Amino acid sequence: MAKRTPPTHPRVQRQIEALGQRLRAARMRRSMTQEVLAERVGVSVPTLAKLENGDPSTSLATVLRALTALGLGGDIDLIAAQDTLGRELQDNALRRTNAPPRSRTPKP
Repeated sequence: MAKRTPPTHPRVQRQIEALGQRLRAARMRRSMTQEVLAERVGVSVPTLAKLENGDPSTSLATVLRALTALGLGGDIDLIAAQDTLGRELQDNALRRTNAPPRSRTPKP
């Protein structure tokens, strides 16, 4: 029985496809065939083709191994390195925690 992949949001699908195109371009700039890269990544050629074509069922581990095999592994550390929204939410939560308790006025 085939594994079912949940629906992918259109914006996310475009990002996955763009990543696949960038990986294909990086492979081609290195004059590397799909067969060679697939062997270095440890996947089959059809799996590598899925990655390059933006198939959302490709595992994150495969993406990371492909980046590493292409010499782009350092780029991995840039993903979500700046979590501006998360820091703001954390700071707001700390402000609420450290704020003095609100005084309650009795209801008439």
